[in-house]
Amino acid sequence: LSRYCFVFALGYLTVCQITRVYIFDYGQYSADFSGPMMIITQKITSLAFEIHDGMFRKNEDLTPSQRCLAVRRMPSLLEYLSYNCNFMGILAGPLCSYKDYITFIEGRSYQLQQSEANGKEDTKYEQTDPSPNIAVAQKLLICGLSLLFHMTITKTLPVEYNIDDNFRATASWPVRFFYLYVSLMAARPKYYFAWTLADAINNAAGFGFRGYDKNGVTRWDLISNLRIQQIELSTSFKMFLDNWNIQTALWLKRVCYERATFSPTIQTFILSAIWHGVYPGYYLTFLTGVLMTLAARAIRNNIRHYFVESPAVKLCYDVITWMATQVAISYTVVPFVLLSVKPSFTFYSSCYFCLHIASILVLLVFPLKRTQKGSKNHENIQPAWSKKLEEENLLQKNSYSTTNNSFSQKQEITCRYQALKQ
Repeated sequence: LSRYCFVFALGYLTVCQITRVYIFDYGQYSADFSGPMMIITQKITSLAFEIHDGMFRKNEDLTPSQRCLAVRRMPSLLEYLSYNCNFMGILAGPLCSYKDYITFIEGRSYQLQQSEANGKEDTKYEQTDPSPNIAVAQKLLICGLSLLFHMTITKTLPVEYNIDDNFRATASWPVRFFYLYVSLMAARPKYYFAWTLADAINNAAGFGFRGYDKNGVTRWDLISNLRIQQIELSTSFKMFLDNWNIQTALWLKRVCYERATFSPTIQTFILSAIWHGVYPGYYLTFLTGVLMTLAARAIRNNIRHYFVESPAVKLCYDVITWMATQVAISYTVVPFVLLSVKPSFTFYSSCYFCLHIASILVLLVFPLKRTQKGSKNHENIQPAWSKKLEEENLLQKNSYSTTNNSFSQKQEITCRYQALKQ
């Protein structure tokens, strides 16, 4: 039933996207029904698979993350509608797990286990929620700066200028790649604004507390969707994807990657394109992303270890890989911004498809580690952009007990902690 639910929800979303794009406003960004539908689709499909894992699959057949997110009883109609349509995340999300949401709504205390340096478990009991005021103020400041940057700088650096005939004819290759990087960097603040504001709204309502770091500082990033500093300083495709649209990356991993029976990376990128919409540029971006991801993984696995022993050499390696990563990311997402086929191919042909060809050559020269089928093996070979985040969530999230849950709160937290140690 979970698969039928997935197909129906994604199919309905696709119909909505087709209606918006080809009937109402092709190429125009507007606040319409398709945005909330994308978030609701994530929630419906996530909960469907979590219920399936909790009620219709054997415990030993689940991965550690599936076991701890599994919902062991059917939600009531009120709980279901509240999770999908609550005001905090109806417009821009971000996605949260059903158990996180119910734990917050019911106001239940939680138990947080951490591992000390000596290997012993330190159990802390939190009786009251800390104040989110500082976290909300910081995020609102980021929203203001992102909006200011978007309104003043972004319009002066249009991505469309990359395919301007005069620019392509007169600019040198270094200048063209520099403008490519700058124009795509300038296009990101609108996403920073929307996702950070959505996160701040949830925090202001008291949702999103993740616990304390090793210094005792509160963390309000339980459902955060991005880490701006890590994005801008990424030295690998992996690092960029680790920190961009985090909750959607986790959703793709949970509903597609670890359940795929073949080519999980390709299936995951295709699902991501379908979920985003029906513009051809989305599919060009994500198909290019498959090549880039596999090539970056092959390079990292085969040559990175030669450059990490000496600090000076590693610094040079980091600078070079930062430049390469930023150019590769910008090259990949140009069709995502241009939307249509003709301007996208105009851009790629003007670059002679150089990074596509380079990625194919890398895959021919450097061997990729072979993946194995089966959900248990997926836990070990999941993409780097989701594995690290999943491990952090298993250790530091609030406990995931629900009313009448067959597992007690302590058992669920122990499950999460043991999953991380594995």
